[in-house]
Amino acid sequence: MNYDQRLDRALDRLPDLAGEDRRLSIPDPVTEPDGAFTRLNNLGDIADVLARDPEHLHRSIQSELGTNGQFDGSRGRYNGTFSPDDFSAAVEEYVAEFVTCSECGLPDTRLVTENGTRMLRCEACGAFRPVAKRTSKSAGVQSRPTLEEGETYEVKITDTGRKGDGVAEKGKYTIFVSGAREGQVVDAYIESISGTLAFARAV
Repeated sequence: MNYDQRLDRALDRLPDLAGEDRRLSIPDPVTEPDGAFTRLNNLGDIADVLARDPEHLHRSIQSELGTNGQFDGSRGRYNGTFSPDDFSAAVEEYVAEFVTCSECGLPDTRLVTENGTRMLRCEACGAFRPVAKRTSKSAGVQSRPTLEEGETYEVKITDTGRKGDGVAEKGKYTIFVSGAREGQVVDAYIESISGTLAFARAV
């Protein structure tokens, strides 16, 4: 068997990763207000698609939203007012850290603990990497910069929102500033905060 034949034989044994579309079809978050809380009613369904423990997903969403919450097995309940987009962004962060292989980009992975370290192992290409340790919800809230309603902060406008508002970032917060344009540095008066989203006006 010559070199070309051996190469063809080796290629035949490789999985056809490039030709397969194994992108995740993640359900849209189904939310509803519940007093001072917001419910994520299909947390369990989202976790099933990701093949992950729903409580682990719930803890990660808490951390991303910077709030406290409760988990009841299939639904999550989070202190504050959050939109479906807020939950979608939190789930996307979870997928990037705890599901997607950083080498081949496929979701065919497992979370395993090896020598006390949580690892993400890919069953498609064999790659593995440690995953970030999530701090507790209280530590997470304390460590990120705090925004307060009724306070003014100097921010740099780095983008433009869909409604024409200027967009700035401060820690884990995205601030929409009416009356501001991209490239400006403005004093933003915080009118309201919802999860990691803040709404302000330039003063």
